[in-house]
Amino acid sequence: MIKLDNITLARGSKTVLEKTSLAVFDGERVGLVGRNGAGKSSLFAMLLKHIDADSGHISTPPLTRIAWVAQEIEALPIAAEQFVLEGDVILHHIQQQLDNAYITGDDHAIGDLYEQFEYAGGHTAMANARKLLSGLGFSQSELTLPVADFSGGWRMRLNLARALMQQSDALLLDEPTNHLDLDAIVWLEQWLTNYMGMVFVISHDRDFLDAVVKTIVHVDQKVLNRYTGNYSSFEAQYSMRMLQASSAQQKTDIRRAELTKFIDRFGAKASKAKQAQSRAKMLTKLTDSPVFVHEDAPQFRFHIPDITPDIPLRLIESDCGYDVAAPILNKVTLELRAGERIGLLGRNGAGKSTLIKTLCATLPLLSGERHEGKGLVVGYFAQHQIDTLDASSTPLEMLRRTFKNDREQTLRNLLASYSFKGELALQTIGTLSGGERSRLALAMIAHTKPNVLVLDEPTNHLDLEARDALTTALASFEGTLILVSHDRHMLRATADDLWLVAEGKVMPFDGDLDEYKLWLAKNAKADKAEKDKKLAKNTAANASSSINNTHTVNNINTANNINNINIINSKPVIFKQSAVQKKQTNEERQVIVQQRKTLQTELKKLDLELNKQQLNIAPLTLKIADTHFYSQTQASVISQILREHSNLQAQIEILELRWLELQTSLETLESL
Repeated sequence: MIKLDNITLARGSKTVLEKTSLAVFDGERVGLVGRNGAGKSSLFAMLLKHIDADSGHISTPPLTRIAWVAQEIEALPIAAEQFVLEGDVILHHIQQQLDNAYITGDDHAIGDLYEQFEYAGGHTAMANARKLLSGLGFSQSELTLPVADFSGGWRMRLNLARALMQQSDALLLDEPTNHLDLDAIVWLEQWLTNYMGMVFVISHDRDFLDAVVKTIVHVDQKVLNRYTGNYSSFEAQYSMRMLQASSAQQKTDIRRAELTKFIDRFGAKASKAKQAQSRAKMLTKLTDSPVFVHEDAPQFRFHIPDITPDIPLRLIESDCGYDVAAPILNKVTLELRAGERIGLLGRNGAGKSTLIKTLCATLPLLSGERHEGKGLVVGYFAQHQIDTLDASSTPLEMLRRTFKNDREQTLRNLLASYSFKGELALQTIGTLSGGERSRLALAMIAHTKPNVLVLDEPTNHLDLEARDALTTALASFEGTLILVSHDRHMLRATADDLWLVAEGKVMPFDGDLDEYKLWLAKNAKADKAEKDKKLAKNTAANASSSINNTHTVNNINTANNINNINIINSKPVIFKQSAVQKKQTNEERQVIVQQRKTLQTELKKLDLELNKQQLNIAPLTLKIADTHFYSQTQASVISQILREHSNLQAQIEILELRWLELQTSLETLESL
């Protein structure tokens, strides 16, 4: 359990938490919500001991391992998979010690560390790291690329994978979905559901919170308020609490008015002096009900377009991408109609952003045609645009330069509606948060009165109230909308139709977001099956052309010659593709039958050999696992037994690998 007792925390001149307490229990899944600047990230920093509370006490059980996602990553030269693998700090430390022990020849340490390495899951660690990277959207070819080759958003994914790789009792995640697309978010939800430790997550994604957490902690008015249930349940409870507080406050106000009226009327009369004094005491004791103060949420608004073409945009037989020889999207034909509201779906790298850039003419066509309707005005928002805002200017200065013909009061009103009031409108853009820069970019787009609005992940860095405000504005937008977003609530509320970008094509998706989730799972399963099929084909392609060909895998001599092993290693005959597909002749079928028999015979022999080597290694494993072995045995004998064990383990791994190859080939043949 992590316990906060009477905590007060100030950041600069602002107190974000004041005399507040909280307990989070082992295995709990907690969502931390609240306005930007309420103190959520500061709370995480306290839990990680990066900062200290001004008063109060935080208690954490000894030896609690807390994993968290770093917000920055250097341009490192190491491979992505190695960077993630090193996230398991326990295993990485053991590996470093083991390397040093081999260098110094410390056989006693090698035996002890090898046992620790096994116990820590050393042999499966790389496979786990690759599985994490695959789930977060990295392709097989990207696993060995250096970290320095990835953009900022992808480096954040690497940081997330590195945190998930760590052996931990508690996991602190600050906006983990910000740099993920929808399929990676679905994968992360499933991963966190299976995680056995405590999860403490800051997120503005209500669907993600509903899927992952069972408790909500709301940071409100410097206090940590705990609610049982997911985010939807919290919303209902919070609304009811506000209504009750409002009702109680009304009663308090009425009672205060009655007491004040009596005191004012009778306070000067001697006959009523005691009653007046009594009511004065009651008035001083009368306390207000808790008031739920809301800072002004942004009021996004998209104006009615001046002109609305019936068909604002059309693509005909268009190849889209960056290389004529290898287009990302092929022969795309589509048209946008006035008032259409489209949500784009598709896996990472499928071409959603490529399609959007092509529609917005920021990426030229490789071939085909693009036609614009008369009076087309495109409002395009992409994450990279907020980084191109002039960091040295203020929001007001930027609007003055962009909209030179508008009166200053008009521009100030625009900024105010997007929560840029007072000094914030005069603050340099470089000092604004990511959410504030996103709001500024959206304000500038809205002021152009677009009739086609194209938004690529507009919710990154926006808090829940800003997301709700944007969703409301989009729902009432009267032009054509194209939206790419991992916020499923926004997609459900604003998109009438879904388009799927997959396999170089753009097509309508006949289903809702829940069915898209099933589509992702189905395709992930199909991808795995395709990989297995390729593995089987590669195994068959490397096989010997002779059915009866046998050879020795290894003839390994241990230090005292205790094992000389000859293993029959027949490989399956290559079968012709026509025989696999058509099975037209008895002769071809006989070839397949003969191959099966050969594989089955060799598998039996491998099983016997594996059993034999398992029997040989068992007593050695027991010896090196015995703590007294290292203190009661001569160093030379320890060294010899460790080498024997290592050699036998290597032989077993060779046998198991060969058994797996043959079994895969056999399963392929049996499916014919």
